[in-house]
Amino acid sequence: MGLKNKLRVVGLTDTGKVREHNEDTIAGDADLGLLVLADGMGGYKAGEVASGLAVKTIVTMVREHLNRENLQSVDAGSGLSRTSIILRDAIHRANKIIYQTAHTQAQCEGMGTTVVAALFFNNRVTIAHVGDSRLYRAHGAKFERITMDHSLLQELVDRGLYSAEEAQRAANKNYVTRALGVEPSVDVEIREIPVEKGQIFMLCSDGLSDMIEDDDIHLTINTFSDNLDTVAKQLIQLANDNGGRDNISVLMAHVVDAFPARQKVLDKIRKWFS
Repeated sequence: MGLKNKLRVVGLTDTGKVREHNEDTIAGDADLGLLVLADGMGGYKAGEVASGLAVKTIVTMVREHLNRENLQSVDAGSGLSRTSIILRDAIHRANKIIYQTAHTQAQCEGMGTTVVAALFFNNRVTIAHVGDSRLYRAHGAKFERITMDHSLLQELVDRGLYSAEEAQRAANKNYVTRALGVEPSVDVEIREIPVEKGQIFMLCSDGLSDMIEDDDIHLTINTFSDNLDTVAKQLIQLANDNGGRDNISVLMAHVVDAFPARQKVLDKIRKWFS
């Protein structure tokens, strides 16, 4: 079932005020119900190669598998829905491609990328991420970060050595402990949560979250929530006004209506006679 009338998707990316190249890549497909954001790293322009490979691979694989598979099944071993497994496997595939490219193309040596992705299906969303690109959820007065960074700083926060406020002000925020393309395999953090009409899901690179306090992100969303294009532009502007020290990307989905999965015709017929 296409979701283009159920989700309103808006994305914007900006080089920022310091970097010469934009190594972020974003893709949002409302019909597919898929949002992907990647923040690349590496040598000269290699970061944008890594993030581009990640996003292209994930979008292509998810589209192929959603169109041909039975999405009603649940994996007995992991308990994950088929939708979640499709997204996870697509990210694993992207990791392999980036890793192989980095080891066969001299100009791409050492490249890698973070990734955060959201795949909407059956009034739920699967969220997958590697690294410190984030996903937030906003609904009226509520605003929460759904993902936890795979970073040295987050580990220090988890150990109680930094408070969340101290971490926001810390100088060295960008040492990630997990990324695509660095090792032959990668641990993808994945979870599946229910979705409600009216919620806004926001994916962003650390070029945005490092530059803007969460409260100010929430205020911006609430102030301009009727126009996601304005929200995106305002957030990019705020990040640049606060220094724009990195590439800045934001990708949002507003849930405008419920999207339950369609039952198969045979299942409906069985219910009529049961």
